[in-house]
Amino acid sequence: MMVWANAVIQGVLAGGLYALMALGLSLAFGIMRLVNIAHGDLTVLAAFIALSLATWLGVGNWVVLILLAPLMGLLGYLLQRSLLNRVLGSDLLPPLLMTFGLSIMIQSGLLQVYSADTRSLPSGTLTTESFSLGGGLQVGVLPLLVLGVAVLVFVLLQGLFRCTRLGRAFRAAADDPHTIRLMGVDNRHVYALAMGLAMAVTALGGFFFVLGGNVGPAEGGLRLIYAFEAVIIGGLGSLWGTLLGALVLGVAQSIALQLNPGWGILGGHLAFLLVLAFRPQGLFPVVKHA
Repeated sequence: MMVWANAVIQGVLAGGLYALMALGLSLAFGIMRLVNIAHGDLTVLAAFIALSLATWLGVGNWVVLILLAPLMGLLGYLLQRSLLNRVLGSDLLPPLLMTFGLSIMIQSGLLQVYSADTRSLPSGTLTTESFSLGGGLQVGVLPLLVLGVAVLVFVLLQGLFRCTRLGRAFRAAADDPHTIRLMGVDNRHVYALAMGLAMAVTALGGFFFVLGGNVGPAEGGLRLIYAFEAVIIGGLGSLWGTLLGALVLGVAQSIALQLNPGWGILGGHLAFLLVLAFRPQGLFPVVKHA
């Protein structure tokens, strides 16, 4: 029994990282109806920018994180303003093609600059520290920290959307971009701010990804799959659904891994397919613009 309890705990902790990786994708779709195929590669890009900042500046990891989030936010704003706004509309194909091309460019650029070698951000004993819950249950300090950061980010974003003028602008732009233009609001600027916010959150996922393990330039596709699965399991357009979907994905992978060491990733994919088959709207009903 304790073995399965440990599997569930480890799955929930893994879900925290998946949630940070999926949130940017959820924000882009919820506000702009943009399916960002490049999201996984942008997460990997954030990880490699973190590595470069640590190397060039010689600063600690937490300073790297403080610098990384606004840098990725600025990149997201410029990317949306200069490219993605041009292809948004009722047809989903142009944004898909644009972000697919962007994905290829990012991956090729990373391979040219960093080669195909995997790298990690030195973290001292943080990745190995853990504490006991009793009964043989162990909780890693870093995964618990990541889960705590994920929950905090979701709480802050919920407050942003419900209690601030910017959040109201995001909701209005998602509801009816044509009407807010008549009200004097530049929806292109609002969309760019939304992508900037999405990329700032994605920076957190990329940072903790490279802090907790090795990252290679070609891993964007797998990160994108995890993000999509978490968003769809939870329910498209729901922030808390994304968090809960990520936790479900992590638990499914962990339980499958306990059953067979080769079934970890497969378990998450099977959970995703079961949700699509029996509850295509997601396990947790979509809360519009939550």
